[in-house]
Amino acid sequence: MVWTPPGKDCGACGAESCEAFMLQAASGLKNLAACPYYHEDVPKYTCRELATSYSGTDVCRAPYDFVLSALPNEPSARKILLPFRPDLVEREGIKKDDIVIGRPAGAGCPVQHVIRVLEADYTTGLITGHVVGPAFSRDNTDIVDLKMYHMIGFEGVARVVARPPEFGVRHPFLPGFCMMDRTHTGIVNMILQKSYGLHVRVEGIVIL
Repeated sequence: MVWTPPGKDCGACGAESCEAFMLQAASGLKNLAACPYYHEDVPKYTCRELATSYSGTDVCRAPYDFVLSALPNEPSARKILLPFRPDLVEREGIKKDDIVIGRPAGAGCPVQHVIRVLEADYTTGLITGHVVGPAFSRDNTDIVDLKMYHMIGFEGVARVVARPPEFGVRHPFLPGFCMMDRTHTGIVNMILQKSYGLHVRVEGIVIL
């Protein structure tokens, strides 16, 4: 098969991951058309999620300076969010490895995200976690539906496409897991040079 799925692990095809989907497709259990990103008319379609395919512009041709990818051994860039009702974090006893769902309404994103919690702070109500895809919320009775939340920031490895991140500067960037493929902007308030690359945190998120 020459077509490559996006690597977003969104779960829309019914498989737990893009890798699992391709294994099922190879064995005849899945049709490639089950992936919402599949393009039958472009058989050699390569998803822009792959490192070699980042063009520097999103689906609406808005430019971005860098792609924010996952830290080593993590599934996606860390996402920092604040529920519209911060007291729910303590009231629901949200903790590490819990699954929460909700829409980042403050930034204007229409997509409901499924997030596996890395850390939950009962004092501030802030939740830090990883976007893991809808498959993780299916048949799961223990999820917490936050309904809506403020998208506070992201933390991950900056893969430079056009311009490296600068401290204190509002940059256009693309979260590597963004299913809309839309440029975000945010202020870089941390840059650490690590062996694996530029570890950055971006806050004040707005979608272009």
